Amino acid sequence: MDKSSKFPPGPAAPTPAFATALALDAIDARSLLKGRKEALLLLDGEPYRLRITGNNKLILTK
Repeated sequence: MDKSSKFPPGPAAPTPAFATALALDAIDARSLLKGRKEALLLLDGEPYRLRITGNNKLILTK
């Protein structure tokens, strides 16, 4: 803790992306994947693969 601060650091302020996600009724990716690292999604019969990388990033590929 910085000695000039009276209070311990709190949670980070919400990012603009986080605020946008809330406004769009965002779905948490981890709950969508149900504990798996990847899932197959279909859009108009076309398969897409959604996966979480080793760096905790999301990749969507066709």
